[in-house]
Amino acid sequence: MKKKTERLMEVLSGQPVIPVLKIDRIADAVPLVRALAKGGLPAVEITLRTPDAIDAIRLVASDVPEAIVGAGTILSGKDYSAAEAAGAQFIVSPGTTQELLDAANRSSVPFLPGAITPSEIMAMREEGYRVLKFFPAEQAGGAAFLKSLSAPLPDIRFCPTGGISSDNARDYLTLANVVCVGGSWVAPGKEIAAGDWSAVEELARAATMLARQ
Repeated sequence: MKKKTERLMEVLSGQPVIPVLKIDRIADAVPLVRALAKGGLPAVEITLRTPDAIDAIRLVASDVPEAIVGAGTILSGKDYSAAEAAGAQFIVSPGTTQELLDAANRSSVPFLPGAITPSEIMAMREEGYRVLKFFPAEQAGGAAFLKSLSAPLPDIRFCPTGGISSDNARDYLTLANVVCVGGSWVAPGKEIAAGDWSAVEELARAATMLARQ
């Protein structure tokens, strides 16, 4: 567990924003992730919200060596295994079940489980997890709620996702218990549909500056 946590932290701490991607057209996957990587965000989360998601992960893993591709919206052990087989380098879930914990224990691929309440977070802590997804962040209390968790749970770090944009990302990134944020604003549907990869690259480049301002 410790080694997997260290590997996950290397990925998440390498950039302030992890792009959360919904791939509607398989042809968009490679140029989209290349543009994000070129802009300074090589680690991405491709969500299993579309039929082409697993194929997109496989393509990115094989064709974009500069990227670190993760799989998100993992809801079952079957999802976990499929994403791992496709080449996912980290796995993300919106919540946590025993089935997912069992799949993670069998796998060498790091797992970022979702947890919101103190009880859920403490349960994951007992399982050995020290880095968690906090989703949906804004709806669950936002940066103020996460800040309030830092005193009773000082050894837990979070990647909050959900409702985060360029306008409020720094509210989270300034917190000591936040390692990065997840967001889809760096890959807007309009730009993806138009194939405007230069615009995506610029959004990524701006996102890399959030923690430095």
